[in-house]
Amino acid sequence: MLSVGDAAPDFSVYDHNKTQIRLNDFAGSKVVLWFYPKADTPGCTMEGQGFRDEFEKFQNKGVVILGVSLDSPEDNMAFAKKFNFPYPLLCDENREIATAYQAVKSDADNYAARITYVIGGDGKILEAIEKVDTTNHASQLCSRL
Repeated sequence: MLSVGDAAPDFSVYDHNKTQIRLNDFAGSKVVLWFYPKADTPGCTMEGQGFRDEFEKFQNKGVVILGVSLDSPEDNMAFAKKFNFPYPLLCDENREIATAYQAVKSDADNYAARITYVIGGDGKILEAIEKVDTTNHASQLCSRL
């Protein structure tokens, strides 16, 4: 994983709504970049619902939520609609983000690791979270930001 204090790699990718998203678009804001293995699977659903349920609290703190997987825009669109996710799900089909953030180790990896980064408004990594409990990850993270 990247380390606290490292510069967060910029990226440009489309989300589930086919909107182009760049990390630099959020300069000056904290960003939670949470990687999940596969859309609409039990653990990813639980984690995504946690971010959904805490979304307003994150917004009130000026924190941007971005989910990232290797899934297609169609799969992420269905996932977002099914569970009413109010935040972008980034479709990293080319592994640009997952590679830069070490959520995949090689081209042979079919899924991103379940990891989270908190990026400060200055573009530096504030937290790198390797072990995620899907049941309370979002609420615990929100409480300390």
